[in-house]
Amino acid sequence: MSEANATASSTPLEQDARLVTGRDHSVAPGEIAIGVIVGRTSEFFDFFVYAIASVLVFPSLVFPYVDPVTGTLYSFVIFALAFIARPFGSVIFMAIDRMHGRGVKLTIALFLLGGSTMAMAFLPGYEQVGASAAFLLAAFRIGQGIAWGGVWDGLPSLLALNAPAARRGWYAMIPQLGAPLGLLVASGLFAFFLVTLTSEDFLSWGWRYPFFVAFAINAVALFARLRLVATSEFGELYESRALQPAPVGETLRHEWRTVLLGAFAPLASFAMFHLVTVFPLSWSVLFNHERADRFLVTEMIGAVVGVLAILASGVIADRIGRRMLLGISAMLIGAYSGFAPQLLDRGETGELIYMILGFTLLGLAFGQSSGAINSSFSAQRRYTGAAITSDLSWLIGAGFAPLAALLLSTRFGLLSVGAYLLSGAVCTLAALAFNKEWASKAA
Repeated sequence: MSEANATASSTPLEQDARLVTGRDHSVAPGEIAIGVIVGRTSEFFDFFVYAIASVLVFPSLVFPYVDPVTGTLYSFVIFALAFIARPFGSVIFMAIDRMHGRGVKLTIALFLLGGSTMAMAFLPGYEQVGASAAFLLAAFRIGQGIAWGGVWDGLPSLLALNAPAARRGWYAMIPQLGAPLGLLVASGLFAFFLVTLTSEDFLSWGWRYPFFVAFAINAVALFARLRLVATSEFGELYESRALQPAPVGETLRHEWRTVLLGAFAPLASFAMFHLVTVFPLSWSVLFNHERADRFLVTEMIGAVVGVLAILASGVIADRIGRRMLLGISAMLIGAYSGFAPQLLDRGETGELIYMILGFTLLGLAFGQSSGAINSSFSAQRRYTGAAITSDLSWLIGAGFAPLAALLLSTRFGLLSVGAYLLSGAVCTLAALAFNKEWASKAA
């Protein structure tokens, strides 16, 4: 992309970011890593703020006319809408990227994400507007999903392409740190308001503050990302098509096999993702009748364990290989599924064991789940292929996980949650096996 074209398709924020970056002619992998972590943490903070509110707030605010379990199930239905909308967002924003540039795309997407999240802070309840409250919440949630399709910036790919060959596993795990860090901040904010406010004040106005914070965090993340996409390294890779968006139809037509395998390869970690974050919070509040702030502290402990496990995944993957680690962690998750969900009915000690073991396995698997098969994409379609694969993985593996887990557990008990998790582990192992078989045939 020429300098003139880049400037013409830039937002003022990207032009400012280019001036900052222009003081140095190159950017180190460490700087890329920081930008990636900031960006992903902001995304997951938005994600977990909504997820926590979908258990603690929306059932009573939007669905007070049904029992708490049914209200939470309705809330989880709306929760899934973002994952359905996300692939459509990718298609829309890929077109914006091609026509107007990555800076314009990122600016629109992050303002849409922050705006949709902040709009939820003004959500009226059922008592004020009746059933319209649910429709408003669904609209804001769809806005989040479309925006998530647009915040795909290629920075993890830029980080991977700048990583030393012997440390690709280490650099691959860096974007994944955003998940537990986002959970840590979101849980901490909600726990603070739960402890310091009465139940009436929390449900009236206290829960709204984390949604305001999300907009400010997205503004910081936007500049951090634009500073990196404005670098000469990003521009050169864009020109070489390594980070240039290809048409979605063309990518699916030529790379459908890789997209399919890439969507199923991380299912064990993506199913586990919600079964140690969103679902146990709902079970604890609805059936164990525990204080939500206490369980959020447990989740914060789990998030710290998750950070350490993700860091460990980078070290282990560089020793034994990313696919090997994914396979081993999938088998361990399968074993975990046979006994762990029942721990949620064993008091505080059982919950703590469930969370620590769960976050350990999640960190090992999730740390290497992003792009485990993306290297199989051709260079000119890797950017778009990775985005589509990520969208489908989240939709299939995580989008309906809280809803499915709560519905199954209320009908058939916690053992059925283990069966659901086991299915994700089986899908991961099957995808890894097929990928190895097809790769050997191609060779």
